[in-house]
Parts: sequence; C-alpha cells; structure tokens
Amino acid sequence: MSALVVRGARLVGPDGGASSPVDVTVRGDRVESVDPAAGAGALPDDVAIVEADGRLLLPGFVDAHVHGEAAVLDEDVQLAMLRQGVTSVVVGQDGVSYAPSPTPGEQRTAGDETAPGLHDAATWASGYFAAINGEHPTFRGGSVADLLATYDRTTRVNVGYLAPHGTIRYAVLGAAARTATPAETDRMRALLTAALDDGALGMSTGLEYVPATYADEGELVALTSILAARGVPHVSHMRGYEDKAGPAFAELVRVARASGVATHVSHYHGPAAELLGYVDDAHAQGLDVTFDSYPYLRGCSILSMVSLPTWLPIADVDATVAALTDPAVLDRLHREHFPTLTDLWPRVTMAAVPTGEAAGTPAGEPADDLSWAEGMTLPDVAAHLGLSPAAAAVRLLVATRLRASCVFAQPPTNSPESVRALLRHRAHVGGSDAIYAPVGGGGRPHPRGWGAFARFLAEHVRTLGDWTWHDAVTHLSTRPAARFALAGRGVVAPGAVADLALVDPDRVRDEATYEDPRRPASGVADVLVAGVPVLRDGSLTDAFPGRPLRPGAPAT
Repeated sequence: MSALVVRGARLVGPDGGASSPVDVTVRGDRVESVDPAAGAGALPDDVAIVEADGRLLLPGFVDAHVHGEAAVLDEDVQLAMLRQGVTSVVVGQDGVSYAPSPTPGEQRTAGDETAPGLHDAATWASGYFAAINGEHPTFRGGSVADLLATYDRTTRVNVGYLAPHGTIRYAVLGAAARTATPAETDRMRALLTAALDDGALGMSTGLEYVPATYADEGELVALTSILAARGVPHVSHMRGYEDKAGPAFAELVRVARASGVATHVSHYHGPAAELLGYVDDAHAQGLDVTFDSYPYLRGCSILSMVSLPTWLPIADVDATVAALTDPAVLDRLHREHFPTLTDLWPRVTMAAVPTGEAAGTPAGEPADDLSWAEGMTLPDVAAHLGLSPAAAAVRLLVATRLRASCVFAQPPTNSPESVRALLRHRAHVGGSDAIYAPVGGGGRPHPRGWGAFARFLAEHVRTLGDWTWHDAVTHLSTRPAARFALAGRGVVAPGAVADLALVDPDRVRDEATYEDPRRPASGVADVLVAGVPVLRDGSLTDAFPGRPLRPGAPAT
C-alpha cells in the first residue's frame, strides 16, 4: 500500500481533553497529515484503512527501563509490550548486558592476567544476569553495533541500548574488586567511546551490582565526561535506595557537577517527599536530572544482589559458589551480614529458580532441583527445607549458581501515596523495569512487564486522576523520547515517525497479577510501528518493522 489512514481517531490536547475525530494519513514510516475526519467514504485502492472508531491515537510509548535485550526477540514478549502501547524500549540497563564484549579472538588467555586481550564480558553478563536478561539467542560477543544489528527488522518494537558500565569494566578488569588504574580507566573510556560511536543512547551504571560497586567517583567522572561531550545521559541504578537514597543520590550529583553529564535515575522509589527534594535541589543547581518509576510496591532482582554482601566476589560466580560452601565464610555471613536482613526475608518471594543446565550446572552433574520454590515466600521455602531463611537463601544461590531471582515487597517507607507523588513530578518518565526471563513460560515473574504501562493509564489517568491523557503522553512518550534523543518520536504530527497506538480510554487496563503475571493487558488492540501494523485486533501481525534506535536521527 502506498499510504495508510487511521480513520476517525481522537488526539489528546494540552488541556487533557480529546479532539474531534481526525484522519491521520501515514506514508512510509512517517505521519503525512492530520485532517478533520472525512467520514466513511471510499478511499483509493492503494490506501489501507485502520478504523479508530473514536479511540485515542497516541504516540507509541517508550519504556525507559526494561530488561528485554533477549526477550524482545520473543513473540510473547512483543505481544505483552504492544498490548500496552509500547513501541520502543531502552535496554542495557543497570550496567550489565552483552556488549561491548570481545569476540573469542580478542579475549585474553584464560588465567593469564598479563595477556593484552579483554575478558569475555558477554559470557559473564549472560551468566550473572541470567535471571534478569536471559541469554540472547545469537549474540556471543562483539560490538554494540553487532548487538544492535540483531534487532534490525527482527522484532516488532524498536530497541535502544545503553552502554553498560559493568560490562565495560568487566571486559577490562574482570571480576577485580578494586578501583581501576589510570591505564584501565583509559581502556574503559575507549570502549565507551566505541559504544557511543556504534549508537548507544548513553551509559548505564548499576552501582549496587558487581563489579560497578567497586568503581570510585574518579572512574565515574572520567566516563561520564565522555557522555557529557556527546549530550547523552548517565542512567544509574544508584548505590542504594530507601534509607540509602540520600547519599546515593548525592554521589550522582557530585559526578554530574564534575562532568556536566545529564543524569537519569533508574526505578526511583521510596518516601516521595525526601526523594523529590533531592531532585528539586539538583534542578536548583542547574543540573539536568530525570528519573523513571513503575506503579507497583514490589520490585524484582537477582537473589544474590538483595542477600549477599559485596565483600564476596559476586562477579566471579565460581568463586562465590565455592565461598558459600566454605564453613568460615558461612560463619561470617551468619554472624555479620544475615542478622541485618531479618526484616527482608518475609518480603521475598522466589520468581525464578532454574535447575540443571539452565542454572549453569555442567551436563552430567547432579542438580539440586529447587524449582518447586517458584512463587513461594522465602520463609515458606525455608520451612519446607527445614532451614532458617538465611540458610535457605544460601541453598538457593548455590543450587542455581546465583541465577535465582525474586520479587520483593519494598519497605513501608514506600507507599501508594509515594508512587503517585513521584509519577506526577515534572522529571518523571515511565519505565516498567520488566524482567521477562525466563521467556516462554516458567517461573513467577513480576507482572510489571505485562501491565505497567496499562496500569499507568487505568489507575493513574482514569481512576485516580493523577494524570490527564495529555500528561500520560508526556510521561510515557514525549519526555522519554526527548531524554534519549529519539528524534521524531513522542508526538502525533506531520513528519513524526508513525509509531502509533490506538487506546480505548474506557477499557485499557492491566490484567497481569502476581499470581498470574503473564496476562496481556486489554484496551490496546491496534498498534503501528514505523507506519506498519504490528498489532491488529489484539493479535500480532507477520510484520517486523522494529529498528535499532540511535540518538539524534530516527532510523530509516
């Protein structure tokens, strides 16, 4: 077809209301015109029609924080995203992902720390974040450009990528639990520069995860200065949240003041008055700070991050698993660390507990199969095993070689009122923090990957009135597109990229629950990506127009 017309749609205006019906003509991957609706008359044979029937036509949503670099190639995950109106995702989050990583010929000789090559960061990241990112079906090492190429017309949504600091650090230093030398910092700067040249949207740090937790501010300033020169952001999982949020945010402010970098805080949560005070103070200093959040009171991560101290060599899976079977290490953990977590254990529910090869157990070796624990609270798992919760956590970590993940209720300092206050702030953008691993079923994942954006619309627009429909577009599309310099996205206007979602304002809602987390949302049945229908009447089409996203210019 030479053109496509979305007929009889309504747009949302700055006052939050809906327009009279309009016809939006799309030619190629762009919106060509927006005209008053002409009714149901015949159109030329070479014009396709999508009947809006008065639904809202919104620019496709940009999920600013999602763990989908492998999952986005899975059709069930694409359906989950599109049924919420999400047409673009930003991956490479929390400082850990697949690229940049040396190919086998570029890797250093195993065990030879004096060799000139780089550590195999892709294999490390796939193992360490197996319960978060899963394993990419084809990528086994290479540049950011190589990874982005795997999303070129192979999926129905667009994919932007943040250069992950932890992966870059691992490539240079391996699992070393120390600060970087000047020479090592220079190598990291070179890898980051190449990643940005390849199209990375910025850099992410995961300062609660290894090995990024070993980085000092000098290292962060050296790297973020490169981002500042390019005009792309530093996206950070801070060094701590809740009671640690103050000093963690202050660190990001110091880095931003020293480097000039724009800063974006990942999955911001906690007591809103305190957290928003930090943001407003940063703005008063002239700093460019934004944040994302999701509309739930439970989070999700790998069990090792929430339960183990950083004095363990967590970046080295073999060493950590060995340490967790060492009586002296276990004695220290039970004396010094685990007593500080007594309030955490009842809030933890196991999400994914892989076994056998999925847990990294070598073929032929017996597996400690604890997959039955998925969906159970940690105290219930402990009771089933006849262990304390701390000892049960150790058993789960050893059995899965640190690949277990969990859903956890956040402390009472977070509240529905805090969620609402955060998402109303002018610096807020929407992010799901979705974790889809394992894809294709299994486990008990957090429902946010299937429902976060629909929940924003159903609860915070329609029910609570925290946003108008125009506010929803701002927070979920326009502002994140601007944050990541996704030119041509975030608006419905002539010349804009035709990533478009038809939303039924009375029916849109999240259907996924903690008990049944993989239920697609309802109320978004028709979606275009680059002018191509990818969701029609609630079902996927056979088109794969998704492209890798690079800052500045839209993909063509």
